[in-house]
Amino acid sequence: MPIFSFSKQALKGKSQQTPKRRKGEKEKRQRSVEVLALESMATETGTQKQQEQEQKKPTEKRKPVFVKVDQLKPGTNGHTLIAKVLSSEMVLQKGRPASQNLRQTRIAECLVGDETGTILFTARNDQVDLMKPGVTVILRNAKIDMFKGSMRLAVDKWARVEVTDPATFAVKEDNNLSLVEYELVNVVEE
Repeated sequence: MPIFSFSKQALKGKSQQTPKRRKGEKEKRQRSVEVLALESMATETGTQKQQEQEQKKPTEKRKPVFVKVDQLKPGTNGHTLIAKVLSSEMVLQKGRPASQNLRQTRIAECLVGDETGTILFTARNDQVDLMKPGVTVILRNAKIDMFKGSMRLAVDKWARVEVTDPATFAVKEDNNLSLVEYELVNVVEE
C-alpha cells in the first residue's frame, strides 16, 4: 500500500505548472542571453567609436628641424633648410607645344646656399619659376640625389618649395658641396 496518496487535481495542477515553469525558465535564459549579447555589442561599438574618435583626432605636427648646407650628406632625405638662391640656369626644356594635354618638362640647376656653404638644387617644372636669383626659399622635406658622383639637392612631389622673407645671412660661396666628388666603394668583410 502506498504511504502517500495524491488527488488527480493535485497531480493535474502540478503537471500543468511544470511545463509553464520550464517555459518561463527558458524565456528567462533566452532574455539573459540576449541581454548579454546586446551588452557585448554595445561594448564593441563603444570601443569602435573610441578608436574612430582617436583616428579623427588631429595628429600633432612636429616642428621642423632646420639644417645647414654643410650638414648635408649623400643619400639622405627629409631635410628642411632656409637658403638663398644665387643663380638659376635652365638646363632642359622639352615638350610639344602643339599638344595641350602634355605639359612641358623644365629643369633648372640653381645654386643655393646659406652661411655655411652652397649646393646645386635641381628645380623641376613649377619650381623653376620660384627659383629666381636673390630670393630666399624654405626647402621642406628635401633629399640629396647623386648626379655623376656629386650631390644635388632636390624636392620631389612629397616635398615643398616656399618663397619666404629675405634672409639676413651672407652666403659662404667658397664651400660648394656639389664640387665634392663621391665614389661608391664596396667593402668586403673577411
